Amino acid sequence: MTDLAPASRCDRMRRRAFIAALGCAAAAWPLAARAQQTKIPRVGVIWIGSPERESVVLGSLRKALADQGYIFGRDLVFDERYAEGKEERIPTLIAELLAVGIDVLVTPGTSATVAAHQATTTVPIVSVGPIVDEGLAASLARPGGNVTGIDNQANDYRVKWLELLGAMAPKLRLVAVLSEPDETPAVIRLKEAAPRFGLTLTFLSARPQDLESSLAAVAASSFDGLIVNDNPSLLPQVPRIVALVAESRTPTLYGFSVAARQGGLIGYSANFFEIGRRLAYYVDRILKGAKPGDIPIEQPTAFVLAINLKTAKALGLDIPPTLLAAADEVIE
Repeated sequence: MTDLAPASRCDRMRRRAFIAALGCAAAAWPLAARAQQTKIPRVGVIWIGSPERESVVLGSLRKALADQGYIFGRDLVFDERYAEGKEERIPTLIAELLAVGIDVLVTPGTSATVAAHQATTTVPIVSVGPIVDEGLAASLARPGGNVTGIDNQANDYRVKWLELLGAMAPKLRLVAVLSEPDETPAVIRLKEAAPRFGLTLTFLSARPQDLESSLAAVAASSFDGLIVNDNPSLLPQVPRIVALVAESRTPTLYGFSVAARQGGLIGYSANFFEIGRRLAYYVDRILKGAKPGDIPIEQPTAFVLAINLKTAKALGLDIPPTLLAAADEVIE
């Protein structure tokens, strides 16, 4: 016999509740651990334009990540922010992305990349722009910091703009260049090359606060031609520029091949679709543990030439057959 009294009904109920609580805690712990282990990577993207006029770069980046096996929402969160053409909004949008804990920040364009680097030196940044010349990386082969990607100012393909525009308009002499004032390497290369083509260049500021006066100068002055630099901040302005130069009958070359589809005379640019695919390579490597400072910066190797024959006819220009044969896209 035992001298212990049988457990009361209340004791039995308390014991069962305690055991149940232990079971819930034991079950919750591995679930919480698994949730922590399977945190979905978050990629932040800044674009100067709007969702309606999305960059080819972002579209091909998204597709390339999907081709690599990422399923958005399950394996990857693609967090996009659009400045709607307002460059001054970019620092705020970057701060929003950093606040939600992004793992990689993608910044096509000089202004977005510079603002991102000012905001963080720890979060990896994958960029398209003048990375080395802006002092954001030590070199192409060994970036060293938190910025890597495609440096589209590391070669002199912009000099080709002078050759192409001259071939389209043989009487070209005085040419305006719409460009960010601080894009020094691109400006220097164009200045140095201009005498070889018998051209005098006038640089007009493309900064948001200067754009109106610069476009007014194009409309009012007797420029023989205009070059629109390939800074992404100018891409949303292409329709306005196309309309303006149509009125002034100014032969214009755009640093975006897509501009020819929007009525521009000629567009010559790096192949932004291929650039987007290469950015996916950088994002994938970083998400798998690589440090941006250890991934060499690449240069554009593929370029696209597009010509709008309808615009050429409206300007009274005859396109040389050799130029037409070299075009990747001809809009009729």
